[in-house]
Amino acid sequence: MELILASNSPRRKEILESLGYKFRIAPADIDENIDLKGERLVCELAKRKALRIYDYNKDSIVIGSDTIVYYGGKVYNKPKTEEECFYMLKSLSGKTHEVITGVYIASNKEHITFFDKAYVKFKELSDEEIFNYIKTKEPFDKAGGYAIQGKGFDLVDSFKGDIYTIIGLPKDLVNSHLKRLLGE
Repeated sequence: MELILASNSPRRKEILESLGYKFRIAPADIDENIDLKGERLVCELAKRKALRIYDYNKDSIVIGSDTIVYYGGKVYNKPKTEEECFYMLKSLSGKTHEVITGVYIASNKEHITFFDKAYVKFKELSDEEIFNYIKTKEPFDKAGGYAIQGKGFDLVDSFKGDIYTIIGLPKDLVNSHLKRLLGE
């Protein structure tokens, strides 16, 4: 049975590769502007991504995933401008925020949806530290404007939970579901 990752994320690709699976990538173009928050938002977006690809690949297992940074009742998406990125990082400075990753796995056996949460505490960041990080260009395709697996790790004081949830795909949870679906 073919495995498909409905994502163009290099991080998700690396995580799935690290588990030893052979798969192809088929990014799903969906409208991400929906009026949900937190776990419901990431699970719905993951579902839409997976089903967009599954609709044309019914004999495959399709994995959709979505990650958000959530703080103060607000979703921090991928920043589009330096100003937006600065605002995000400044507002998260010295504070603990949630990172929530939702996953939807579609197969002809069953459809599975789940999420995982982790908590990240940022250091107190100076404006100069934030500007220097923005100059790296790393934050622009990352939820919340940072990459914990990259230079963004320097912004982090501590975290609780699965590092892979923060990066974008809860490795152990995904692996256990895939093994069960594949009969391993």
